[in-house]
Amino acid sequence: MDNRYYASWELMNSFLTDAFMGYGVPKEDAAICADVLLESDRRGIESHGCNRFKPIYIDRIKKGTLLPVTNIEIIKETPTTVVMDAHDGMGMVASYRMMEMLIEKAKKCGMAGGAIKNSTHYGIAGYWATMASKEGLIGVTGTNARPSIAPTFGVENMMGTNPLTFALPTDEEFPFCLDCATSIVQRGRIEYYAREGRPTPAGTVISENGEAMTDSAEILKALVDGTAALAPLGGIGEDLAGYKGYGYAAVVEILSAALAGGEFMKALTGVSADGKPQMYHLGHFFFVVDPDAFNGREEFKKTAGEICRALRASKKAPGESRIYTAGEKEYLVWLERREKGVPLSKSVQKDILEVRDALGLNYHFEFED
Repeated sequence: MDNRYYASWELMNSFLTDAFMGYGVPKEDAAICADVLLESDRRGIESHGCNRFKPIYIDRIKKGTLLPVTNIEIIKETPTTVVMDAHDGMGMVASYRMMEMLIEKAKKCGMAGGAIKNSTHYGIAGYWATMASKEGLIGVTGTNARPSIAPTFGVENMMGTNPLTFALPTDEEFPFCLDCATSIVQRGRIEYYAREGRPTPAGTVISENGEAMTDSAEILKALVDGTAALAPLGGIGEDLAGYKGYGYAAVVEILSAALAGGEFMKALTGVSADGKPQMYHLGHFFFVVDPDAFNGREEFKKTAGEICRALRASKKAPGESRIYTAGEKEYLVWLERREKGVPLSKSVQKDILEVRDALGLNYHFEFED
């Protein structure tokens, strides 16, 4: 049974925007950040929505490892490419500006690609890829992150959860959007489990001794001190093809760092050699393709839709009532929550009130009554 409180989208958008502004984020940028977080909750990706508002963004601004004002520097630009330095500002803001530029370039030239260095957490990768699909374009993006994944046959956390994300426009109400980490479970999901007092599924995290770990709070501590690592997609070792997830994670790590000349792996911990907080210096990459440069946007959308419908109509396994395509479940969650509102767990409610009171904002939430 769902016992969470549901707040209106308008209320939460207003509160998040004002809260970001209260910690120094300019108004226009604050609105972007609020929308990225709420889009996570619209899609049912609660590990990256309001659940992360305080611990990942507000607390880092207060700690000094995330700058509220994003001073974007264009290092290099051609008719089809952009290389950007975010100077440790809001990763969501830098990514929004990047996608605006790439969408315009792709419409003119057929394709465009960009990379950002010295950035910070940019929210759900699907937000950026979907910016392209909303324009009838193909969007691809990825980002590196704090070391979490161990390479196949290893136990040391070397690479981030490194999503490799695609959004493809279709002739349906929603795009085909594959937005997932290259690990079995991402760090944000474990943070969510820990906040909810739930265990992490066995087989997704390995200790430095090669043993499975399930205590979510312990896992988070162990990931920080390097005594645990996430298993790549496919799992531990080669029997279930964990080397495939390891390989894709490495692809994202290389593209996120090498295209913009940024940092990678152990340099992204957010902790200095003497144990003090430091900037994260994350990297992101983005590609946008215009189907009009190939067989046409409408033809692409029609074919993509036909493929998705054929997949959903294929023979189902015994006991299963439905087959989904990527992005469909997220769309269905939105249909359910459109009127219902944003789900707020007890821990998120506590965060909201703490931030509100610290800033002296004039907001009242029904869950207080």
